[in-house]
Amino acid sequence: MVGLIRFLGAGLLGACVLFSPALAAADINMPRGVTPVSQDIYGLHMYVIWIVVGIMAVVYGVIIFSLVRHRKSKGAVADTFSQNNLLEIVWTVVPLIIITAIAVPSIRVLIEMDDYDAADLTVKITGHQWKWQYEYLDHGVGFFSLLTTPMAEVVGVEEKDEWYLLEVDEPLVLPTNRKVRFVVTSNDVIHSWWVPELGIKRDAVPGYIYEAWARIQEPGTYRGQCAELCGVNHGFMPIVVKAVAPAEFDQWIAARANAAPPVTSDRDWNLSTAMTRGAALYDQHCGACHKFDGSGMPPTFPSLRDSSITTSADVNRHIDVVMNGVPNTAMPNFAPQLDDEELAAIITYERNAWEHDTGDLVLPSQIQARRQ
Repeated sequence: MVGLIRFLGAGLLGACVLFSPALAAADINMPRGVTPVSQDIYGLHMYVIWIVVGIMAVVYGVIIFSLVRHRKSKGAVADTFSQNNLLEIVWTVVPLIIITAIAVPSIRVLIEMDDYDAADLTVKITGHQWKWQYEYLDHGVGFFSLLTTPMAEVVGVEEKDEWYLLEVDEPLVLPTNRKVRFVVTSNDVIHSWWVPELGIKRDAVPGYIYEAWARIQEPGTYRGQCAELCGVNHGFMPIVVKAVAPAEFDQWIAARANAAPPVTSDRDWNLSTAMTRGAALYDQHCGACHKFDGSGMPPTFPSLRDSSITTSADVNRHIDVVMNGVPNTAMPNFAPQLDDEELAAIITYERNAWEHDTGDLVLPSQIQARRQ
């Protein structure tokens, strides 16, 4: 009896805390969101929560009533019976009604979530270890989005700011009040593109395409993360969506579509400049796998220290590996991700860091020549 009373007390206390105004103000519930789908999901969530609250109230009410009314101190004697047809009908019909009451609006929301027709814009999202690639299929615009949180914050040397691990160099820019269709896939392992305020969570699976859609109703910046454990830097591939007015989006996408490709030039390119820039780019693109000291994590991510590639006299071999990747390994191709100067800086850094001191200066023009 004591154990049962404690159980009931704990349940009632939990219910009071769960639905207290203070907890509601703490904003730990799922977000209402800024898209019709996210708002419908939120409404369904709260609808089911209150059904559960009603069930809990009835169950606890019956238990408490039975404890008080039929307690031993009042001389209650347990009844004996083999069956009760009315009771069996009740506890069969009532759950059926509850399930139906939940299933009908749930199916409606699921149908709405799968309505990809008549989209105004299609964006292809590709997950990579550990970055996101966005392609506006209707406009021929694409780019990679990478974490920009400084490593000094990650290792604890500097104080973490408000958007620690939730800031990127290139946000996904989308128009408000237009239907955007997303097609989601992966280039390597399973990822998951998750932005709670948009009501979207889609797995990115190599070789498969999954769809989602959103009509963002309010301009603003909305953040998410990869929600599928995808490797050592899983926590370092955030998602940032910037929703802007349609006119502003049209201007932005036109500027990106008409932007001239970067001009490759060896002018003012020297070892000091390449090493400084290469160190930052290496930390951003390569350090997660090969470590910041170049020691790697063999056998999956080989060491670059004293490697036959980074110290070889054949610079073109080093360039080709970085640009084209290595088939059937975790090494991706960086040619579509980085421009000529960025690739030249990284390769120059790798050939001179960690006491390699080869003195090799890779020029942007060398990278351009290898692209052709």
